[in-house]
Amino acid sequence: MRTEVLMEKQRTFFESGKTQNMAYRMRALERLEQALKAYEQELCRALQEDLGKSRGESYMCEIGLTLSELRYMKQHLRSFSRDRRVRTPLAQFHAGSFTVQEPYGVVLIMSPWNYPVLLTLEPLIGAIAAGNCCVVKPSAYAPAVSRVLARMLAEALEEGHTAVVEGGRQENQSLLEQKFDYIFFTGGVKVGKLVMEKASAHLTPVTLELGGKSPCIIDRTADIRLAARRLVFGKYLNCGQTCVAPDYVLVESCVEEELLSCIRREIVRQYGEHPLQNPSWGKMINKKHFDRVLGMMNRKKLACGGEWDEKALKIAPTVLRGVTAEDLVMQEEIFGPVLPVLTVASVEEACAFVRKRPKPLALYLFTGDRKTEKHVLKTVSFGGGCVNDTIIHLATSQMGFGGVGDSGMGAYHGKKSFETFSHEKSIVKKYTWLDLPLRYQPYSGIKEKLVRMFVR
Repeated sequence: MRTEVLMEKQRTFFESGKTQNMAYRMRALERLEQALKAYEQELCRALQEDLGKSRGESYMCEIGLTLSELRYMKQHLRSFSRDRRVRTPLAQFHAGSFTVQEPYGVVLIMSPWNYPVLLTLEPLIGAIAAGNCCVVKPSAYAPAVSRVLARMLAEALEEGHTAVVEGGRQENQSLLEQKFDYIFFTGGVKVGKLVMEKASAHLTPVTLELGGKSPCIIDRTADIRLAARRLVFGKYLNCGQTCVAPDYVLVESCVEEELLSCIRREIVRQYGEHPLQNPSWGKMINKKHFDRVLGMMNRKKLACGGEWDEKALKIAPTVLRGVTAEDLVMQEEIFGPVLPVLTVASVEEACAFVRKRPKPLALYLFTGDRKTEKHVLKTVSFGGGCVNDTIIHLATSQMGFGGVGDSGMGAYHGKKSFETFSHEKSIVKKYTWLDLPLRYQPYSGIKEKLVRMFVR
């Protein structure tokens, strides 16, 4: 279907008013939940095909989190949609003030390949809940998942309500030429800039969920064994192909050796002596990405790992030590299973290192000192993160998730998703039984005195 024809269908459907109906939105969310359960096995097989994800990881990190978000949204949708009364200034007596939530209209959701189920459906849940019509563009780099999602959404939702456009760069460009009412993009900084440029031609608001080099700071007071365990989990989940994965470690030099020793043990504990032979260890998404990550490895600085299987597109969990800011691995987001470890003399030096660079999507701090915790959270800007853990801050519907600066703009999850895809209208309802003459000309001395009394 031509993009223009598709847009006309979505626009006509939205203008019919069906999505304004609360019962319709709730039914759509329920059908989406039922479809996700029915397609769970197909999605798991597709995730295995595209990314080598195990069934357990596919449920934990994609399907399960999506189901949790669906249930949360259904539970709170009526509350989120309710008009909210606010205080009215005395100068506007006698009146009432309230806010009304309205959908933007037809929205575009462009999702990435690394979590192709979660990062497609979570923003879609918010868009549907807010009453929009949606065009969904999955990533061409995860074709198996894209095909399953297209069938699943076509079966669960009406065509004019939600449509899936499959394909690659040509389809992306065609969609970005259209006038949408909102665009939600998850992906890299380079494409994110293009999306924002295209959106600006139509003054279309955007949410950009990007990435960057998310640091992990570990000080001498941290529980090093536990820090290594949680760091290995967060870094090597999905083979490091996670936008909030710890990209590099800044560790106080006095505990570096202990940390490296614990990391080596944890890699064996979680992935085995030979990770490349572990059926639950995933793969790089494609050959281009595989070659790029391998090219970042300085084999003279290997602390452990470094093996690969070109045929299977697999790279073993790898740690580099003695890394400096000038090394190739520190020049761009790694997005793979390579962990550079840099040493610092203090936490303040680590904070200064992070502040000199683009604001990261996530930051992880391992410390046993409350003063250090407060200092880092107050003085370093980042999208979100964890203290004494990694990754898990995005696995909740109770808080928003998003970037800042170079790592993105806007947020979603739970109520934030509903707010992202809604416009809040501010309304003053003035009653007619009284009409104070203070604001009308001619202005007199007594009027000015009264205005000064009320407006201050």
